[in-house]
Amino acid sequence: MAQQSNAHFNMLEQQVRPSDVLDPRVLSALEKVKRSEFVDASLAGLAYADTELPIGFGQTILAPVLVGRMLQAADVQQNEYVLEIGTGSGYMTALLEQLAGHVTTVEMIAELSEIAQQKLRHLNTISFAIGDASKGWPLADRIDVIVSTAAFVSVPDEYLQSLKVGGRMIAVVGESEPMSINVIRRVTEREWQTETMFETVIPVMINAEPKAEFEF
Repeated sequence: MAQQSNAHFNMLEQQVRPSDVLDPRVLSALEKVKRSEFVDASLAGLAYADTELPIGFGQTILAPVLVGRMLQAADVQQNEYVLEIGTGSGYMTALLEQLAGHVTTVEMIAELSEIAQQKLRHLNTISFAIGDASKGWPLADRIDVIVSTAAFVSVPDEYLQSLKVGGRMIAVVGESEPMSINVIRRVTEREWQTETMFETVIPVMINAEPKAEFEF
């Protein structure tokens, strides 16, 4: 346990902070949520390394520095509602729960969602859903923040329309290296502003690949 605790501390102080993740609320969330609880026991020794790790079903958990930078860019406030696209192991979900008022998280792979629900069942501020959110996701009302844990080739318009005015979406966009982390803000009913934060490479969302076009 002491070894894991030291590795967790080093992740924060030697990887995350030096990468300009300095938001105290984000750092506090990264300190409280143990990444080791969201990876397979066989990978526990790598839980706090700054690398993606497999979580089964061909999916991965994102690297800690990338997660920290995405959360800092999202600037989630305690009264805000968040939609997470891609629950995965539930690590980002747990971090968002620390920051937000409520998190709705969608996962296509039912088995992954069920594992995450078991880990986070004690938290009543998370709503879990299972389905394909690659083109959009129906919401009862507009939402403050949308965070995607997989890359879009292009961001579906349905998500842009789902944002409140003043809301923002954190999306990785691109088909291959390099991809860009974008913060898309809805500034008026009909205007959105996109700010490119930095480049990265993560897996592309299932079913987000462009479809082949047929010529007749």
